[in-house]
This record gives sequence, C-alpha cells and structure tokens, in this order.
Amino acid sequence: MKINFIKITTCLMAIAFSAFGQTHKNTLNFNEEAGSPKATLSNINWIQGHWQGNAFGGITEEIWTPPLGNSMMCAFKLVVEHQIKFYEITTITEEEGTLMLRLKHFHQDLKGWEEKNVTQDFRLVKVTENRVYFEGFTFEKISNNEINMYVVINDGEGQQNETRFNYKRVLKNSMNN
Repeated sequence: MKINFIKITTCLMAIAFSAFGQTHKNTLNFNEEAGSPKATLSNINWIQGHWQGNAFGGITEEIWTPPLGNSMMCAFKLVVEHQIKFYEITTITEEEGTLMLRLKHFHQDLKGWEEKNVTQDFRLVKVTENRVYFEGFTFEKISNNEINMYVVINDGEGQQNETRFNYKRVLKNSMNN
C-alpha cells in the first residue's frame, strides 16, 4: 500500500511539473501549446521599487519603475569591491493581452553583451498573487519589503542552474554607499 502511494504521488508530481514544464524548483519552462496567460502590469506592480541584495560576491541593486506606457523598466547593477561588474536594462511590457520580460546586459563601460538588435526574452508562463513566472525567471513577493528572483543561468558548460537573488527594499534613509 505504501509503495503504491509513493508511485501515485510521484506520478502526480511528474504530471504537475510537466504541465508547466518545470525543471527547477522555482522556475518554469514555457509551454508552446498552452501559451501565455492573460495578465497586465497591475498583476505585478508589487515589483516596483528600489531593491538591494547580495550575489556573485558583491552587492546587487535593481530599481523598478511603476507601470507607465504599458511597461515597467528596471536598471540593475552588480558592484564587487566598489567596482561595477555589469549592468542590465530590463522591461516588462503588456503585449497582446499578456506580459513579456526582455533584458540586455552591459559591461561596466556600457558596451553590450548581446548583439545590437538582440534581447534576452522571457515569455510569461503563470501569475499568482505572490509570484510571476516567466520562462526561466520568477519573481516572488515575500513581503512588501522583500522579494526573491529566481533565474536559470547557463554555467558555460551546458549546465543550467537556478540562482536565487534575495532583495530587500531600500528605504529612503538606508541606502548603502
């Protein structure tokens, strides 16, 4: 009886994960047949604000604008030992009744990593009250002053690993210099 329960539970978990194409704990793959769900920026406006965290041996900072013109915009930077390592510009836009996340990376001198007309695109997979899942990129609201971002990153050797970025809201009088 116990073995049958384990088999059934394992099968149900496999079905649930495959429905959204989940290959990592907190991120989902895009399902071409299902497409993106309907969503607007009002579903995710809790992302807006000034956020700081620690990752890659340094301080990470993201500033997300409020929705305007059917988009939200983010500027990101990584600072290690008082030196900029790289920047990102990210947008989330309302397109055809759903959301699309796009980003570009830049070296500290603002020379782009990607080709001039190429962006990293992440299609919307699922939205819940406290999470928004783009393909391989998830935002999670912990509280009004804390969020996690989970990103699937290629390690350069063909392995994809899910990386968690924990951010705290930067309050006006608590900025790190």
